[in-house]
Amino acid sequence: MIARFQTSWRAAGMSVVALGVLTFSGPAFGASLGDKPVTFTKDVAPIFQEKCQNCHRKDSMAPMSLITYVESRPWAKAIEERVVTRQMPPWHIDKTVGIQKFQYDMSLSDAQIATIVKWVDSGSPAGDPKDMPAPKKWPEDDGWQLAREYGRPPDLIIKSDLYTMPAQSQDQWWRPLTNIPLTEPRWVKAVEMKPGTAAGRRITHHALAHLVQHDPDAPENPNARGSDLRGPDEAGTLMEWAVGKNYDIYRPDTGKLLLPGSHIWWDIHYHAVGEKITDDVQLAVWLYPKGEEPKYRTYLVGFGAETRLDIAPNTITENHGYHVLKQPAILGNFQPHMHLRGKAMAIEAILPDGTIQPISYVGAFNFNWMTNYIYTDDAAPVLPKGTIVHVTAWHDNTTANKNNPDSRQWVGYGDRTVDEMAHAWVNVTYISDEDYEKWASTHKKDTAPRGRASAQ
Repeated sequence: MIARFQTSWRAAGMSVVALGVLTFSGPAFGASLGDKPVTFTKDVAPIFQEKCQNCHRKDSMAPMSLITYVESRPWAKAIEERVVTRQMPPWHIDKTVGIQKFQYDMSLSDAQIATIVKWVDSGSPAGDPKDMPAPKKWPEDDGWQLAREYGRPPDLIIKSDLYTMPAQSQDQWWRPLTNIPLTEPRWVKAVEMKPGTAAGRRITHHALAHLVQHDPDAPENPNARGSDLRGPDEAGTLMEWAVGKNYDIYRPDTGKLLLPGSHIWWDIHYHAVGEKITDDVQLAVWLYPKGEEPKYRTYLVGFGAETRLDIAPNTITENHGYHVLKQPAILGNFQPHMHLRGKAMAIEAILPDGTIQPISYVGAFNFNWMTNYIYTDDAAPVLPKGTIVHVTAWHDNTTANKNNPDSRQWVGYGDRTVDEMAHAWVNVTYISDEDYEKWASTHKKDTAPRGRASAQ
């Protein structure tokens, strides 16, 4: 089964793939720079500023700071190994398959990896202090990034209940419910989320703010997901905070509707850091002006491949999910969700004429990094009514999977980390037939495979 799917997704010219991870040799990267000297101050520090320091700085999520040479030098060999294997930054989308234009793209280019490799292999020289770029200015802990863009503070700030994480503990999930203080319907144009304090950043692995409201007139959200929340009482997710992601600005003329009596159902993942810390998570909301309504609503849909999850001991399994679009739609992102045995996930569109359009493939899924791959406005797939969204998920329940807690166990679907899931979170904006035809008339039909996935 796996071999048959690999054959259909493999494109000529793909890089060597091992266990779904693109692999490269250090010398090959470093050699691409020739005899050009590489130093920290001139060549490496700018890369760290652009791609790493959002997390690797004091009081942020990462275990070490990469702001200065003195801070970075002891980690040089480890940095090289992580970037060459593309474990860091945590951007695991396959660069040979499907759409390749993303917002918030934190991945390193081949040239950037080559620079880091040569710097390490040449002894990690510091370089001339005069070449060091000016320190990057990060937002204050109590400030909102979007306040600068909009020139005003948020319309709403919603806070979760406080939670105290012990110094020593298993990971915890905090799921309180918070009222949204509205007396009339309002439309959301942007959201931003963050832990309440700098200390809270250290214990917060990720946080979800689900919108809970009774909205029976909403367009169908067929795969709504939650712990106890289903159907019209779960309207999707307003925002996820995770490493490298702080805010969402909804696409032009789209948004999410908040109704009076609605709530935020938080799903906050905390981990212990050796110190007792009490914190909350805060959600800032910018609204459309009163009376202004975007044309379309955006919904978070879970396209699942998990209805018959039954993973035998010491096996690699493949599961499929299919969902028929009942209206034309724009897919805004791709965010695979699996647990410890998750290995790879692909999403593709089977168009009404039978052609197959690969969309995205994550070939090295890592439960520790729930990365959300958000397409740029011009790259987001626009699909006609009747399109089948096909999700394929692979799970590795063998000893080769270093995250596997016990390869001797049968594994099925469940909420616990030791259970499994397999769905793709996708922001879906359903559009009218008229708007789809208008879009199609100005875009050349593109059904080229653009690479196919492989999960060896």
